[in-house]
Order: sequence, then C-alpha cells, then structure tokens
Amino acid sequence: MTSFYTEEEIIKIGFKSVGNNVKISRKASLYSSEKMQIGDNVRIDDFCLLSGKIVLGNNIHIAAYSAIYGGEDGVFIEDYSNISSRVTIYSISDDYSGNTMTNPTIPDEYKHIHSSPVVIKRHCIIGSTSVILPGTVLEEGSAFGAFSFIRENSEPWSVNVGIPSHKIANRSRQLLELEKKYNLN
Repeated sequence: MTSFYTEEEIIKIGFKSVGNNVKISRKASLYSSEKMQIGDNVRIDDFCLLSGKIVLGNNIHIAAYSAIYGGEDGVFIEDYSNISSRVTIYSISDDYSGNTMTNPTIPDEYKHIHSSPVVIKRHCIIGSTSVILPGTVLEEGSAFGAFSFIRENSEPWSVNVGIPSHKIANRSRQLLELEKKYNLN
C-alpha cells in the first residue's frame, strides 16, 4: 500500500471531474468532493483539508497541512501554481465585527457570512503559512513569501511579502520559456 490513493480509489471518491496522474494522500481530508474539479498532474500531500467548490488546473502542488475552504463561491487555482505547506485559503469567512454571531454551530440567521471567490492564476507560488482571504485575485506569476497575509489583489509577475502583503519586486518571466519546452514533451 502506498501513501497515495490509487487511481481506482480516486475515482470512487466522487469528484466532479479528475484528470490523469493525480496523487492524493490517504491522510488528506476531502469534504464535498462532488464540487471539486482536479486537472492533470496534481499532487495533494498529507494532512491537507479541502472543502467545498475547488477547481484545480494542471501541474498543481498543494503541500502538507494546507487548507482550502471553497464554500459555494469557490477557490480556482490555475496551471503551474504551487501552494506551500500550512497555507490557508478562504473563499468564505464569518463577520468578526461583533454585530453578528460566528461559527458553524450557529444558524445562518444569526450571523453574516462573507463569501467571494478566490482566483490564483497561472504560475503563482504561495509561501508557507500564508493566508488568503475571500475575494482575492492573485494575478499570473505572483509570488508570495512565507507568512504573507493576502487580502488584496496582486500585480502580475510580482514578488510580495508581509502582513498585509505588499509588492517588493518584479518576478522574472523566464519560467515561461521553460513551460514551452516542458509542453513540447
């Protein structure tokens, strides 16, 4: 027995769609898998938690202990993106103002849920222990250092760090040439 599900076991999980060469740890937790779409060459490591509407493109890696809360609006991660360990992505969040109650044990009529899609475009990389809030769009090629708190949209091909995250440099596009060579194989 390997630490990843077999292809047959992955099919039985009941994803909305699933591509080829998908590796999902047997130690990952998947909730509402029927709302999830997974492309080709995707790897989801140990102790990840995925819940709700999630669409993963091709060549995606989600490292250990990461959590993606897609809710109804969804989290969309495009091709060649990398989610490092302990990253948390929220497309849904409670209202922390004190004007409403919070947590899943409280009926919706007593709380205000903020929900908005999160889009992570091609070639993004999210550093370890970063947090992404609802409604955020990370433009193509955006990179975020460890411990980044991401609550606003990024610029394409930017390097970002901090709490809250902010741009510190431009990112090279050289990897696009490597992508072309990779796709020829």
